[in-house]
Amino acid sequence: MTDHKTGTRDEWLAARKKLLVREKAMSRERDAIAVERQALPWVKIDKNYMFDSTKGKVTLGDLFDGRSQLMIYHFMYGPDWKAGCPGCSLISDHVDAARQHFEHNDLSFAAVSRTSVANIEAYKKRMGWTFPWVSSLHSDFNYDFQVSFRKAELEAGPVEYNFEMQKGTMEELHGESMFFKDSDGTIYHTYSSYARAGEDLVGAYRFLDLAPLGRNEGPDGNMGKWMRRHDEYGT
Repeated sequence: MTDHKTGTRDEWLAARKKLLVREKAMSRERDAIAVERQALPWVKIDKNYMFDSTKGKVTLGDLFDGRSQLMIYHFMYGPDWKAGCPGCSLISDHVDAARQHFEHNDLSFAAVSRTSVANIEAYKKRMGWTFPWVSSLHSDFNYDFQVSFRKAELEAGPVEYNFEMQKGTMEELHGESMFFKDSDGTIYHTYSSYARAGEDLVGAYRFLDLAPLGRNEGPDGNMGKWMRRHDEYGT
């Protein structure tokens, strides 16, 4: 038998209405945060970032693919890794479905990783993804956006991640960065987020958060207790 608190329908309805007040407040706050996010000052990109792709060298501007807005997902995949990050893979499982819609609202998407094109293409095929994904292995891009760190930097002391200095232990981390391209081709960095901010892109979490047991991750929030690459469940 369940040890969860039970009650009458009237008790449930009273508690549900009380919770609804907080849910509505959260929705209004989310809308207000979006307005503040869009009002952030933009920073002009002066460096000519080049990436490796199946089509050869491509620029940051090329990744806009004819649109004025671009989202870059900083996908954790080191040069010597055998596979991409499981958490980044969970996020990426949602991209192709979403981009059927946001590409028609002037937003392009590309993942960027500091590994070879061969590794990217092999993993992309394994996962069944079709979104653009390029390599920054021969670029400063990951370092400039504080998602990759050289061993010497980690050994020397704190590194900047998620807008604060902290003791780093991993050479590759994840995040999201947004860009705008003007009609004259000038590119601006408009926004970046890191760490748990990526959860907002995980539709599976939104389903689980409505479920009776939630994410079922325990008090430490360890997603590794249940989450796997989608082709690894049941293995």
